[in-house]
Amino acid sequence: MSLFPIEHNAELNLLPHDGIVNYYGKIFEAATATKYYETLLTEIDWQPDEAIIFGKKIITKRKVAWYGDRPFSYTYSKVTKHALLWTNTLLALKEATEQHSGEQYNSCLLNLYHTGSEGMAWHSDGEKDLKPDGAIGSLSFGAERKFAFKHKQSGETVSVQLEHGSLLVMKGRTQTHWLHRLPPTTRISTPRINLTFRTIVQ
Repeated sequence: MSLFPIEHNAELNLLPHDGIVNYYGKIFEAATATKYYETLLTEIDWQPDEAIIFGKKIITKRKVAWYGDRPFSYTYSKVTKHALLWTNTLLALKEATEQHSGEQYNSCLLNLYHTGSEGMAWHSDGEKDLKPDGAIGSLSFGAERKFAFKHKQSGETVSVQLEHGSLLVMKGRTQTHWLHRLPPTTRISTPRINLTFRTIVQ
């Protein structure tokens, strides 16, 4: 099942059960979204992502960055990262995300996908450092990409197109019952930046 909301009703739950995903659509005007996109490309301390898979260290083409209220440690894919302190741009984006979602966040994981060939495999954000069932606010800038969900038991799928300057929020039991991914595609040759605001508990 694919859902492409026309009016982007933020109160509509994209998931049929066992979780809550709200898509707000574009929360920034095009010019503002493009300005943020260009600033993030140059201002953020982008680094290649690392993961330990079957005991082997893998370095991805996709680049990442980690920011927060303080130098939180955060471990995923068996690699620990330490947060940098917020930039003014990230604080402004955090405030906008909090205002729209009604949630509070203390950290942000950023991803830079250079082309459509770079994506993310099925996974859920269930690391022990995250607030249990906490909301994750996801901002997208740049290339429009498909974002998909798959139920862990039934295999049901849901997808949505994430637009330039848009916000999607995952909360409730979503991470417990659903996987999500960014499928690779050969049709897109331009970058996408994704910011996932979240709450670390340490």
